Amino acid sequence: METGAAVRPYDVVLFGATGFVGELTAEYLAEHAPANCRWALAGRSRGKLLALRDRLARRFPRCAELPLVVADSTDPAALRELADAARVVASTVGPYVWYGEGLVAACAEAGTDYLDLTGEPEFVDLMYVRYDARARETGARLVHACGFDSVPHDLGAYFTVGQLPEDVPLRVDGFVRAGGIFSGGTFASALTALGRGRQTMAAARERRLYEPRLVTRRARAPLGAPRFSRETGTWALPLPTIDGQVVARSARALERYGPDFRYRHYASVKTLPVALGGSAMVGTGVAAAQLPFVRSWLMDRYEPGQGPSAERRARSWFTVRFVGEGGGRRVFTEVSGGDPGYGETAKMLAEGALSLAFDALPKTSGQVTTAVAMGDALIGRLRAAGIGFRVAYAG
Repeated sequence: METGAAVRPYDVVLFGATGFVGELTAEYLAEHAPANCRWALAGRSRGKLLALRDRLARRFPRCAELPLVVADSTDPAALRELADAARVVASTVGPYVWYGEGLVAACAEAGTDYLDLTGEPEFVDLMYVRYDARARETGARLVHACGFDSVPHDLGAYFTVGQLPEDVPLRVDGFVRAGGIFSGGTFASALTALGRGRQTMAAARERRLYEPRLVTRRARAPLGAPRFSRETGTWALPLPTIDGQVVARSARALERYGPDFRYRHYASVKTLPVALGGSAMVGTGVAAAQLPFVRSWLMDRYEPGQGPSAERRARSWFTVRFVGEGGGRRVFTEVSGGDPGYGETAKMLAEGALSLAFDALPKTSGQVTTAVAMGDALIGRLRAAGIGFRVAYAG
């Protein structure tokens, strides 16, 4: 793969660059990509790509000649050509269960590293079953969930484990708080996932048939139960998102998580009435998403590509607090940043792509998590970019 990658024209290609989060990612790369980075914008509309390049060039003159790659998610030949030309492809085009498979297939075949922003468990499981083996053969790293789903949680758990003793059973709980709103693309992906419960369970069962089982170690992420957390002083509501699954996969792959690892993932809510109201709203949303006409109506109200103003994003924030225990030691850690759904997600995706392209990383291939593929290198990049990773208490 190293030899083939060296002659490819692009280090990084951003696919879906003209969407809302895609454009934020393009702006981040324009400002922060190293001068020697050969990167390109990709999408299905040449006119929109040209307009985006013009906007970037007004702020960053070196982008005036930025290469453009026209490719549609429904065109396998164009996706193969894109994958063959790049060392790393980062995709913002979702819902991924509808639009993502062709690019994953092309990257797995070409030995091209791939990242995306999916939080859709069904898509991740299907891509593992269909393309993990081929990606291992070609050397491609397929890294899903490289935005707020699930970088702060995966790398935060990894960071917390690093503060605890080795070779002992470990317990880590993550507590998420955020102030911000979802993008139209995230909203569409969430509705799609909620409305495909049967398909999601079937994909998970199929994955278990192919996934190697641990023999001498154990790693799991049970859902947990609602409770009051004395460590954070908040009510903890179990979050049935992809994040816990991602953390558990990192733990299965890395022996540093110890012989018996457990992770639980919670939303952190300050008052009981808010906790009860939030639980009721989630239940109502899950029920409503089962009805196709409701999903269609909601998606029409909030289409992908939409997002809040820069002023609204500037007021948004997130914190994920972790409580880790093992070997007689206890630690509290925290990952924190700004706008989770847009600005920080774009930053995480862009820095992940640059890490795969330029950092000295562990030798991995196939479908891997951010902790497994990039670990300390990506934590270092995100810290330098303003996302906090800190130890609040160790005893």
